[in-house]
Amino acid sequence: QVQLVESGGGLVQSGGALRLSCAASGRTFSNYAMGWFRQTPGKEREFVTGISWSGGSTSYADSVKGRFTISRDNAKNMVYLQMSNLKPEDTAVYYCATTRSHYSGPGGPYTYWGQGTQVTVSS
Repeated sequence: QVQLVESGGGLVQSGGALRLSCAASGRTFSNYAMGWFRQTPGKEREFVTGISWSGGSTSYADSVKGRFTISRDNAKNMVYLQMSNLKPEDTAVYYCATTRSHYSGPGGPYTYWGQGTQVTVSS
């Protein structure tokens, strides 16, 4: 059973930084792409960033390029999202996700989700 547990959310001022972490368990972590999505009330969940199973390829939404960085540590079964220069529009619940299929690229498709962690950026 795939389990994803996010941590690291919180309240930060505009221009600040946060690092989100996602601990994965239940299968061989290194065989699967990982991603981060976010959602605000009344809106659909949106793709933020993804990283391929090997870590050799990443993808970012235009809105976060140059500010967010995804990384993974296959030895620890962890994926991270380093967020800098945060803006109020980054406020959302952030979800960690992974794919059903082996050896996917950073675009997924993503099937399994964590419970989410709230990020709030004050102006």
